[in-house]
Amino acid sequence: MDESAAAPAPARRGGNGRAGRVAYDLDAVLAVAVQAFNERGYDATSMGELAERLGTSKSAIYYHVSGKQELLRLALERALGNLEALLQEPGEEDGQSDAAAPTALDRLERVLRGAVRVLVEELPFVTLLLRLRGNTDVEREALARRREFDHAVARLVEEAVADGALRSDVDARTATRLLFGMVNSLVEWYRPGGGLTADQLADAVVAMAFEGLRAQPDPRR
Repeated sequence: MDESAAAPAPARRGGNGRAGRVAYDLDAVLAVAVQAFNERGYDATSMGELAERLGTSKSAIYYHVSGKQELLRLALERALGNLEALLQEPGEEDGQSDAAAPTALDRLERVLRGAVRVLVEELPFVTLLLRLRGNTDVEREALARRREFDHAVARLVEEAVADGALRSDVDARTATRLLFGMVNSLVEWYRPGGGLTADQLADAVVAMAFEGLRAQPDPRR
C-alpha cells in the first residue's frame, strides 16, 4: 500500500480538543511527516508545517511524539526493522527450523525478494532511508544500521561464492552494491497501482541478478 497517498485516519484518542479539527493517530501523523520529509527534506520541514498539513495544532502532534526527531526515528525504524528482519532465518524466533538448512544462495535470494517487498509495501519510509544525509544522530545511527545490513548481505554473497553457487570473479561487496543498487533504484520509478506486483518485481530482480552472478559450468569439463 502506498503510505504516502493514504488519507490520514481519525484517531481513537488524542487531539487538541478544538472544534472543527480532526484528531489523528500516530500512524497518520507519521505518514504525513514522511511525505513532508521526502518532499522538502527533514531539515527544511518544521513542526508548524506538519500541523498545517494535518489541519491541526502542534500541540496535537506533541500528544503523540516528543518532536520532529522522534518522528524521523520512528519512520526510519519502520524501514530498517523490516529489512533487518529479513536476515533472520524462518523459525528462529520460536526455536523451530527446517530439517534441511537453506543454502547461502537460498538465503540470499530470500533476502533479495524480501527487500523488494519491503520497498513496495513501505515505499515512502524506504525512500526516506535512502535519502539520508547523516546530519543528525538519528540519521547517523540509521546509516550505520544500513551499512551493517549491507555487510550481512555481502557475507551471504561470500558464502554462496565459497559454495560454488555464485561466480568468484566478482568481489562480494561490489556484487552487494550492484544488487541493492538495482533494488533501491525502484524508489525512483516504481509507483503503486502501475500493474506490477511486489512478487513480479522480485522475480525480475532475481532473474536479472542471478543470471549474471550464477556460476557457469566449466565448458572444458
